Amino acid sequence: AVGPGVSRWSVGDAVCALLPGGGYAEYVITNAAHALPIPEGLGLREAACLPETCFTVWSNMAMRGGLKAGERFLVHGGSSGIGTTAIQIAKALGARVFTTAGSAGKCEACLGLGADRAINYREEDFVEILKAEGGADLILDMVGGSYLPRNVKALAMEGRLVQIAFLTGPKVELNFAEVMMRRLTITGSTLRPQSDLAKARYAAELETHVWPMIARGALRPLIDSEYPLEDAAKAHARMESSDHIGKIVLKL
Repeated sequence: AVGPGVSRWSVGDAVCALLPGGGYAEYVITNAAHALPIPEGLGLREAACLPETCFTVWSNMAMRGGLKAGERFLVHGGSSGIGTTAIQIAKALGARVFTTAGSAGKCEACLGLGADRAINYREEDFVEILKAEGGADLILDMVGGSYLPRNVKALAMEGRLVQIAFLTGPKVELNFAEVMMRRLTITGSTLRPQSDLAKARYAAELETHVWPMIARGALRPLIDSEYPLEDAAKAHARMESSDHIGKIVLKL
């Protein structure tokens, strides 16, 4: 069904959309401006992987973080849904892409997606590697905790850190003298509490900048596995095991 005042979409249109929550359902309701056409060359299964990650990555990496061609970009958790998306979009923008992951297999997958350097955090120190390269111009981080002061050390002069989650906690001791001396920017955001207008703006940005990347094959969602809706608990167990690479999909 289409609500009153909706002109772009009609019943039967195939769309993918950012939801305000409650996505484990046969029917959902969302703002018409938060829906996007299924990108050229993709099916519904792949398109379902796009909105949450693309809205998050583009709004933080490109809009908030201002990533530009030629810059050194570091994303942590490179084999996650966010990570695999960020690697491909950053590469399409012309950045030099660094990422961290927790196994040789995950690092290999990141390199296959276009990362210039994949760092196995169990064996190597991303701070030393980035400093040797001149520092990161932009870091996208979802780890938090002990990574916060290390991220600050890994940034280049006038580098930017964008925080999007705290897998290991939001509180840490930080020496702000480093921030001042090297004129660093620390920022971050969460998607869900933002206004309908802000999310509509992100959707428009995706259609303008990211959907063409998909059409030309520069961005493809990486699907780890698929579960029927009644096995959602198994899908969560898979996610929490940290063995997955890419997105875990629920099939209705």
